[in-house]
Amino acid sequence: MPVELDPASLNIRSLGERAISSPLEKLMAECTPGHAFYSDDHRVLVKHELPDVSRMIADGEEFPCFEVAGPRKKIYFDPSQTTCAIVTCGGLCPGFNDVIRAIVMQAYYRYGVRRIYGIPYGFEGLIPEYGHAIVNLTPEAVANIHEFGGTWLGTSRGPQDVLRMVDRLQELGVNVLFVIGGDGSQRGALAIEQEARKRGAKLAVVGVPKTIDNDMIYMDKSFGYETAAAAAVNAVHAAHTEARSARGGIGLVKLMGRHSGFIACAAAIASGEVNAVLIPEVPFALDGEHGFLEVIRQRVVSRGHAVVIVAEGAGQELLGQTGETDASGNLRLGDIGHFLKDRLADHFSKCKTALTLKYIDPSYMIRSVPASPQDRIYCMRLGQAAVHAGMAGKTGLIVARWHSVYVHVPIAVATSARRTVDPGKDIWLSVLESTGQPARYY
Repeated sequence: MPVELDPASLNIRSLGERAISSPLEKLMAECTPGHAFYSDDHRVLVKHELPDVSRMIADGEEFPCFEVAGPRKKIYFDPSQTTCAIVTCGGLCPGFNDVIRAIVMQAYYRYGVRRIYGIPYGFEGLIPEYGHAIVNLTPEAVANIHEFGGTWLGTSRGPQDVLRMVDRLQELGVNVLFVIGGDGSQRGALAIEQEARKRGAKLAVVGVPKTIDNDMIYMDKSFGYETAAAAAVNAVHAAHTEARSARGGIGLVKLMGRHSGFIACAAAIASGEVNAVLIPEVPFALDGEHGFLEVIRQRVVSRGHAVVIVAEGAGQELLGQTGETDASGNLRLGDIGHFLKDRLADHFSKCKTALTLKYIDPSYMIRSVPASPQDRIYCMRLGQAAVHAGMAGKTGLIVARWHSVYVHVPIAVATSARRTVDPGKDIWLSVLESTGQPARYY
């Protein structure tokens, strides 16, 4: 469950008093009309629906709010004396390079920071024994990296010794660390921030949240999600083509989504070609008159073909736990895609129904593509907001968009729970309306 969202839990820690005039003063003054700097009192409601607001007013409660992101008139760090560092962690996601580039360009051109380090291969790059050389990041070095997928800095999974990571950051003289990664990476960022605080080190730690599954809470969306959903639609089109071109055709597509089925839902709605979507949030039965296998068979008998999307985390209760974990400590999932492929083949065979099944798992092709134009805009805005926060001496936060406004969210809050598809809300209803599948398989 998320941490209790009392107003105090949403306060953003600052390293100290901001006393340096922002280099953006001239730019802001030249805007037509002039653009105002943001103050720490500029806030956005966490819950904005009328019933929630009315209840809090009636109960006399203080409204939990997020601090709005953006440039401050006074900053904490002197740009001429500031060293920034960027690290990318976890699995690949469209937009990594866009965020790196945005941070470098913003820090260099808008604030005048001249020392920006790239930490190679995730948190490993802060442990000397791995032998990874620190990279000097300049506008020339990152000028074109947004045209490519992956991460120019390299990535890795798993935690490292926080004491040694902070030692290394202090050796490098880093004042602002930007951590681009998912919830596990942001927990690592929080550990670094807490250790730096214990030492009295003036180190600002700012996270840019990355999760291709769109499953981090308190943000409208995560970067890379829109690109992934669009790429997933191409896989669905291929599955549909295969299915309708064969007698008894089924196109089965497995998409990303360990805990949350957002990509599966988006691909189904966007394509308009899917007849069943299986996601982790909605349990389903395989057997029986109203089970998944028979409902799909009846669809093929009546319409000649079917297209099915399954999120990788769906139906895990049918497979049993593997008992294995990956480098990040995540439980290794059973392969629901191949499991369904085999069960469909068995069921159709027992029922003497013709079946031509094509199975597509495009996961690595999806996560490695460059970001779409819309995601590039989002990555640029997140990168700019991250630099504003770091130069202002704010720490222990992620930058995110909430109710279409860019905000600062404490890392502890952002990592306190996962965002999931609510079967009682509009997105799942839209999936049911689009696919024509029953509300549940039982």
